[in-house]
Amino acid sequence: MTQGRGEVTTVPQAADSGTGSRVGRKRVTSRAELEHVAFGLFGRQGFEQTTVDDIAAAAGIGRRTFFRYFPSKNDVPWGNFDEGLERMRIRLRSFPMSTPLMDAIREAVVDFNRVPAEQIGWHRRRMELLLRTPTLQAHSTLRYAAWRQVIADFVAERTGQAPDALAPRTIGYVALGVALAAYEHWLLAADADLSELLEGAMRQLDAAFGNDLAALGNAEATAAPAFH
Repeated sequence: MTQGRGEVTTVPQAADSGTGSRVGRKRVTSRAELEHVAFGLFGRQGFEQTTVDDIAAAAGIGRRTFFRYFPSKNDVPWGNFDEGLERMRIRLRSFPMSTPLMDAIREAVVDFNRVPAEQIGWHRRRMELLLRTPTLQAHSTLRYAAWRQVIADFVAERTGQAPDALAPRTIGYVALGVALAAYEHWLLAADADLSELLEGAMRQLDAAFGNDLAALGNAEATAAPAFH
């Protein structure tokens, strides 16, 4: 699951015509443009077969410039994920205490993954790459951990617990699992609405486990310390 709003721009036409630098090629000047060039190569050559040098050459930039935009090739498909996480953290903190815990999480998760209609096709390509490329899975665990941490920190603030306590950890893991399940379904159903799937899945989570998950905090007061 990722978040790429604000990152999509039009890539110069020459950038998609090949992998080598050519006379007259317009150099990319933004992270979004470089991302589009890279995805063009991933689609033609495959993710594993595409190198940083390939991307830099197709973008008309040097290898060193590539690393100013992305720490590694594995980071390209995630777009502006870190910025999205910060927005989700701010969104969660904006809810008044009167908002039920799971309602706040549901609304924040749906908002985090909301994609403008004109970017649906691009976002689908992004998620297919992230969820279907074996070599990206190890890298994805780091991103998923960061996503879960935002949820856990919010639950911890609401319940007065440590972020690594059982309840915050559990809700973070469960919320991520629900979101990923919604994405998997979305990729299999071309006409499905992503926001509706996430909304429905999170509501089912709340209906099935909401009270029990919220009660974990009370239960843990007399339980053994959470595992690490």
